[in-house]
Amino acid sequence: MSMPFYVSPEQLMKDRADFARKGIARGRSVVAIQFRDGILFVSENPSQALHKVSEIYDRIAFAAVGRYNEFENLRIAGVRLADMRGYAYDRRDVTGRGLANAYAQTLGTIFSSGGEKPYEVELFVAEIGDSAAEDQLYRLTYDGQVADEHGFAVMGGAADTVAAHLQEHYTDGAPLEDALHVAVAALGHSDAGDRVIPTADLEVAVLDRRRTQPRKFVRLRAARLAEVLSDRGPEQAAAPAPEDALAGSGPRQSGQDDPKDPTDQVSGATPPLEDPVSGEPPVAPPLASPPTTQPSPGTQPIDPVQPGPAEPPAPQPPTP
Repeated sequence: MSMPFYVSPEQLMKDRADFARKGIARGRSVVAIQFRDGILFVSENPSQALHKVSEIYDRIAFAAVGRYNEFENLRIAGVRLADMRGYAYDRRDVTGRGLANAYAQTLGTIFSSGGEKPYEVELFVAEIGDSAAEDQLYRLTYDGQVADEHGFAVMGGAADTVAAHLQEHYTDGAPLEDALHVAVAALGHSDAGDRVIPTADLEVAVLDRRRTQPRKFVRLRAARLAEVLSDRGPEQAAAPAPEDALAGSGPRQSGQDDPKDPTDQVSGATPPLEDPVSGEPPVAPPLASPPTTQPSPGTQPIDPVQPGPAEPPAPQPPTP
């Protein structure tokens, strides 16, 4: 009987953390900024259907980076938890802190268990209050750690570069238009130079306390973004990212295939095991038709349409 290889707990946790960080860094960054009237979320997201920023409850929003199917499951679980708590108790009992703690327990349990891989996600859970001093912004990492952010926060992609740009240009208590300009400029900033992100590739949402409705979450559509960001230079779309080859993008692939990387999400020229959109298995090639045999000379071919020789009638019982 062979003995299993021993891996120290420190090395196991390090490998799982490296795996999760590598998957998160593949995606594009998400920026959360506190402005005068609420909290602003900005992300470069070419998809118009797969959102990174969503509403959880009346005053609570959710943003994520990483694997879409994993953070979408977390979002749905958060919506269900908030709805049940608000229905069983009171709508004021649903808080961003409670949702952040629930997410932290879930992510921490998944990360520390050896039965499944860690989630390749990072989350923002934000809640606005009646004043800017009561706003709350929590950042949750793949291992369940919770950080209480103030002012602004960045996760995913080149987060350090974007955060450094925000550190230089962020102004506390700025109006929405100024905060949006700063966030979009930070997302387009890189070590290679600045880039003007197209308006159609931006996903922008706001928790706005000025809204009279109980629900404070609102998305800024393309027309509104074009009006606010009309004073920028020529737009330049981003190069294809590995996350563009994930769910929802069809069979199109981007990036480089690295056979040595077990976490590589790009298959290159390798055909997928299943259709990436519908999830259906690949269609098998049609079977070859059997070869037709020629009748031997001197034999009459049989026409399957023409009836054959009539059979004799069955014997009938004698009549009395």
